[in-house]
Amino acid sequence: MVHTLADLEAPMLNIRPSNVETVAVNSVFELHRLFSIPGAFEEVLDLIKQIQPKIVTIAEQEANHNGSCYMNRIKEAWLYYSTMFYVLENSESTQTNNRDLDMAEQYLGREVYNLVACEGTKQIVRHETLSQWRVRFNSAGFNLVPLGSNTYRNANMLLALFTNEEGYRVEEKDGCLMLSCHSRPLFTTSAWCGYVAKSRD
Repeated sequence: MVHTLADLEAPMLNIRPSNVETVAVNSVFELHRLFSIPGAFEEVLDLIKQIQPKIVTIAEQEANHNGSCYMNRIKEAWLYYSTMFYVLENSESTQTNNRDLDMAEQYLGREVYNLVACEGTKQIVRHETLSQWRVRFNSAGFNLVPLGSNTYRNANMLLALFTNEEGYRVEEKDGCLMLSCHSRPLFTTSAWCGYVAKSRD
């Protein structure tokens, strides 16, 4: 529908009245890209408030790649992507399918290039940590909805199904879920709400 999330407008979504449908917002690895466009993140949060979802869930990379200090960004990128390449090269799916490994490495390579070689609005890869997301969402009037024990158990069962490799771990952190590899956090998921829903009639 649009080039970026920042171009979305509430009428495009054709949301029906609250007595007809319930709205949920789910964002997977997308919100960090908004930081390259001044004011875009705030605009998207305003849009979310307009459509009044019952719940907002986000999944993001657990890394600090949005700082102003170039050397800190390089260090963070090295720590994060060295683990990601390790995960790829040791996963069963990429060991049996070189094409999958090549595609994944190309994707990660483009992210590393963007982090290292681009500045200003050209730097699109701007991952932030869970603590940074908490500040942003709390400041916008959202409250964290702790993920329950069932979610934690289900995540661990899924992890056991898809990998036999030791070193992977799902843990609960401050009401959110975090996936780590050899103690290095890779991804976090969280759920949010924060305002009294009004009728969308």
